Amino acid sequence: MTHSDPLLAGTDISVRADGKTLLDNVSVSVSANEIVTIIGPNGGGKTTLLKALLGLLPIASGTVKRKKKLNLGYVPQKLVIDRTLPLTVKRLMQLTGRYSHDRIIAALGETGVAHKINDNIHSLSGGEMQRVLLARAIIRKPELMVLDEPVQGVDYLGEIALYQLIETIRNKYNCGILLVSHDLHMVMRASNRVICLNTHVCCSGQPTVVEQSPDYQRLFGTRGLQTMAPYGHRHGHFHDVDQEESAPLAATAGGEPHSCTADHHHHEDHEGHHHAR
Repeated sequence: MTHSDPLLAGTDISVRADGKTLLDNVSVSVSANEIVTIIGPNGGGKTTLLKALLGLLPIASGTVKRKKKLNLGYVPQKLVIDRTLPLTVKRLMQLTGRYSHDRIIAALGETGVAHKINDNIHSLSGGEMQRVLLARAIIRKPELMVLDEPVQGVDYLGEIALYQLIETIRNKYNCGILLVSHDLHMVMRASNRVICLNTHVCCSGQPTVVEQSPDYQRLFGTRGLQTMAPYGHRHGHFHDVDQEESAPLAATAGGEPHSCTADHHHHEDHEGHHHAR
């Protein structure tokens, strides 16, 4: 695999369950130093696609290729942890590896929550928990990060700060990022490429062009991205709910989308629950 080869690539992936088509001939790839965002309606197959790409769900047809010995960091859509379990942030960070205290502090520091290392995870705010989960992913120094709706349970300003943090991580580690979101207006300008998924690929390409696609507008309406100023122009910084500073995100532009106009019905997506062990 050469430097320009994708870290992860799925070609013509189809997934079926209980007689229903959950994904129909979907192709996606992500390379180093690239943010690829998958958007789409609820039930459109976003989490199903991630699971298929990661080998967590069998595919009916198509191929998935991953870089040999790919170092991957994964943030699931939902982390289900028994509230009666007395689990600290430090212990959560150690569940998937024997990392030193200094390495854990460094990873938590990168996401702005080093001061929470000894706190019980159930005392964290939504934004703090997502920052801990991002730290848990980057402690591995991954080549590819797969993030399934990483701003769930976070307020508007917290979302802005977390998306800025995600781009900072990409720039620091030169890693690829495959990101799933339903909040398309918030993420599109943070992305190099966008894939609009509704069981099949409705349209794909660079964000400012995808928003002009008739398929995109049929699904989401015509509200322009200029209404969401955080990624349309630069400010000095933004603050999340905990008043932590983050560097601004860069906008992207240009490119041609691929459009698919076939009429497909979508089915309920499998929820991305992930249990900590």
